[in-house]
Amino acid sequence: DSPELLPYWLLGAAAPGAAFAEAATMQQHVADASRAPKRRTDSEYQGRLNYAYHFDAGRFASLLAEHGRSLGVQHQIAHVEKVELDEQGAIARVITREAGSLTADLYIDCTGMRGGLIGDALGSPFRSTRDTLFVDRAVAIQVPYPRADTPIPSYTISTAHEAGWTWDIGLQARRGVGYVYSSRHTDDSRAEQVLRQYIGPAAENLNARLLKFETGFRPEQWRKNCVAVGLSAGFLEPLESTSIHLIQSGIAKLLSLFPDCDCDPSLVERYNQLLNADMDTIKDFLILHYHATTGKDEPFWVERHEMSLPSSLTEREGHYRRSGRLMLETEELFRDASWHAVLNGQGIEAGDYNPLADALDSATNVAQVRQIAKVIARAARTLPFHDEALAQAMERTG
Repeated sequence: DSPELLPYWLLGAAAPGAAFAEAATMQQHVADASRAPKRRTDSEYQGRLNYAYHFDAGRFASLLAEHGRSLGVQHQIAHVEKVELDEQGAIARVITREAGSLTADLYIDCTGMRGGLIGDALGSPFRSTRDTLFVDRAVAIQVPYPRADTPIPSYTISTAHEAGWTWDIGLQARRGVGYVYSSRHTDDSRAEQVLRQYIGPAAENLNARLLKFETGFRPEQWRKNCVAVGLSAGFLEPLESTSIHLIQSGIAKLLSLFPDCDCDPSLVERYNQLLNADMDTIKDFLILHYHATTGKDEPFWVERHEMSLPSSLTEREGHYRRSGRLMLETEELFRDASWHAVLNGQGIEAGDYNPLADALDSATNVAQVRQIAKVIARAARTLPFHDEALAQAMERTG
């Protein structure tokens, strides 16, 4: 019946001396023990603890396309060469190379960062966030496993480097490894060198892929009869894998605000308000990762640590320092546990705690926290090993 675990950790009852993530959540224990987040008997998409998926984006897109076709979706692949507008400035038709003229009541722009419909045709402006999110490039290498039975980590490994950070994600047949960096603080050649040094001998004779991007988003992700979803709407950067969430969030909000053919302006305005709030709160959470990092003296990190913060993040961090509480909106992607993990993990300490915690006497507090620790320890022992769970999942799917 407690509001959250943080106050009890602050009061010293939760494993004195232990980091917040270690004392208050089971994810770290399960990951360190190479365990899976669910058992064979658990229902689909349910588990003993919160979890996410690592997947091959290209293969997943093919799977979704196949599923869509099975539901009656007509799937045409064609190059859009021209977009024609009607007298109201909405999209009248798209002219394609292979399929000719295509018309619709509502257009979803999935043309990536180019924004061919929402930007090029309809002129929805792009708001850059380069002043607060510095990274603008990535170099990536697909690394095969040395053996078929190589253990696959059940988590993403993120490592800070001189001008950014690397992701290291284990898939079934390979690792996806990439270095996200700021071109203002290093060059492409040095970035690839850093990545290959991180990977080690396994990177020899493997090709590297260079990706360029600009962080930011379109405040009008819905304009006229066109809705931008995915990269055409915006891209904040790979940290925390927020792009997948923003795609799903955009789809869900579009379904809840689905228009008639006239595209009621009030629906359009509400959609843009909700998606802008999504972008702003996620942006603040990403900035916090960089700003709070200490102990690194490279120019990239020094500048990140000393940068001016958005007022929304300054207010939230200040409130946390004073009261130990967060003022989160119900729609925000990252909840208290995520913020607490980064804030406490990076040494941003709360000066007070939620007074509701005083409703428990000290002995009851200690007893409950010890019970939580037992549950965490038991979970790490009883859950299957990650590789075993993967093998069982493959057996079920064939």
